[in-house]
Amino acid sequence: MPRSKIFTKPFDTHDVYPCPVCRVGKISHIPLMEAMGCDFCHEIFTINVEQQQIKMPSRQPPLIWRWNGLNWSEVQLEGVELGLGYVLAAISFVVLPTFLIGIVAYYFPPHPHDPISWLPYIWTIFTFLSHLSIIIWIFIEIYQIPIAVYLQALNRWRNRQMER
Repeated sequence: MPRSKIFTKPFDTHDVYPCPVCRVGKISHIPLMEAMGCDFCHEIFTINVEQQQIKMPSRQPPLIWRWNGLNWSEVQLEGVELGLGYVLAAISFVVLPTFLIGIVAYYFPPHPHDPISWLPYIWTIFTFLSHLSIIIWIFIEIYQIPIAVYLQALNRWRNRQMER
């Protein structure tokens, strides 16, 4: 029998689990409700014991995590399939404008003695970074990555280290 199967446990609503959102706090059963809540980020999750899933209904579409016996996995958006088409669209959104501006700067370079001869090259880099930041921002918005919670957890951890 594989060692990983020995330590797995089925999902139970009255047990304590790591929070899949902030990855810092613990989620546990909320009394008199069919829900679980995190003690750190205060997210509330609805429970589906049959499918070993929890759902974060505080956003639309809700995020769903599946319990695999050791940790939460398979984060997905309810009813949304992000496939290869979205990945190709994101890559082309970043690469195509950067390539167009870069190729124009390469074939029509400014005169080296112009005071702003550096502008086309900086503009190419700026185009790449701005389009990449838009894709990263959309990714963070879709998956609701709690950056503020991570910074808060890092600050708490640093304060604990300073107290020792």
